[in-house]
Amino acid sequence: MTESAPNAVTELPRLLPPPDAPGGRRSHDWYAHANRHGRLPYRDQQGVLIRDIEVAGLTGRGGAAFPVHRKLQAVSDAARQRRRAPVVIANGAESEPASDKDATLLWLSPHLVLDGLQLAAEAVGADTAIVYTHASRARDVGSRLNEALQARQAAGVDRVAVTLAEAPARFLSGQETAMVSHLSGGPAIPAFVPPRITERGLNGAPTLVQNVETLAHLALIARRGPRWFRSVGTQAEPGSMLTTVRRADGKPRITEVPLGIPLRELTGDLAPDAAVLLGGFHGTWLTGAQARILTLDNRSLATAQSRVGAGIVITLPAGRCGLVETARVVRYLALESAGQCGPCLNGLPRMAAALAEIAGGRARPQTLADVERWAGLVTGRGACHHPDGTARFVRSALRTFAAELDFHKRGRCSAASTEPFLPVPQATARTEEDWI
Repeated sequence: MTESAPNAVTELPRLLPPPDAPGGRRSHDWYAHANRHGRLPYRDQQGVLIRDIEVAGLTGRGGAAFPVHRKLQAVSDAARQRRRAPVVIANGAESEPASDKDATLLWLSPHLVLDGLQLAAEAVGADTAIVYTHASRARDVGSRLNEALQARQAAGVDRVAVTLAEAPARFLSGQETAMVSHLSGGPAIPAFVPPRITERGLNGAPTLVQNVETLAHLALIARRGPRWFRSVGTQAEPGSMLTTVRRADGKPRITEVPLGIPLRELTGDLAPDAAVLLGGFHGTWLTGAQARILTLDNRSLATAQSRVGAGIVITLPAGRCGLVETARVVRYLALESAGQCGPCLNGLPRMAAALAEIAGGRARPQTLADVERWAGLVTGRGACHHPDGTARFVRSALRTFAAELDFHKRGRCSAASTEPFLPVPQATARTEEDWI
């Protein structure tokens, strides 16, 4: 285990190169990357790195915050028991429209992600590695990754060959069972479990799926040790994470922050009746008064029935209606569902239609009660957590915008602008080919 001096490890950013870093503009350059972070620290034995990851307390940065060492161990154990080499997948299919952190990381620090992918492959004994991303991004991430992989091949640093795979531009395509289905040649729709993909995933092999930011953290822990990682964050939730912050101008700003940072440092000064969306379209609305006193960690946010999720923090501008924005998002989420189980096939479209009535000021007396009832009915009953996340988003809107609800019941709206603010894509899935 490698450790650094405690007084030298608290600086951020860790994942993204500083603007003035040597080679910072040549992120595909392996030697510039190695000059900053050091060579790839292979352990030369399966399972050795898992203990360091456990001590570090690293959790997944894709939204679920699941302990990384437990997933690594599950895949490693399954591989030993079944005597079959597993598959490792770097999940860069950032399907959440409000997030831009993974694409930014892959653009600016592709080698850190690819390092983590190699180290994770060694830890679980994998012989197949895949990077799974969207092609339809402002930056050509696929080309950048190809350049990085060519540089690594020339330098002879990778022990497991890496394949790039493109994800469909669908909200659910980054869900791990949907990903396995797509990589197997089927539609990118979630599957019912069991079996878990850690036991039987791509081509029947034990499969490890980790978010690309998670793998980048893993690569740094392997180099600098658990104590270095824990030098920022909280005791219960150590480390840093990338966040996508949107304020009134709507432009995404990607910044790395320690877990436990006060939310107000990301939102700026807020009026008590302002609104903040935390965690994206499967996240929760908070009031400005709540955001003033909460911190960016799950222990603090649980007091407001919220979670960190994928680190999305959006401040709704004054003069915009949160109910109108919520109705637009829920319509999108309903259209993006796989439509293969009751909660998505029936529940989400009904919730979307009811919220449109509420937002339009034409709701019937029973409409609000119907929305609350449907939110309860869809939770925990789907093949994936899409209905659960949508219900959580809707319930938080009804809490946070209670005063606005009273306006809409009287056929009024407090919004000064009807221009959409939240980044809701216009295109949605219409045929099965859209999922392949």
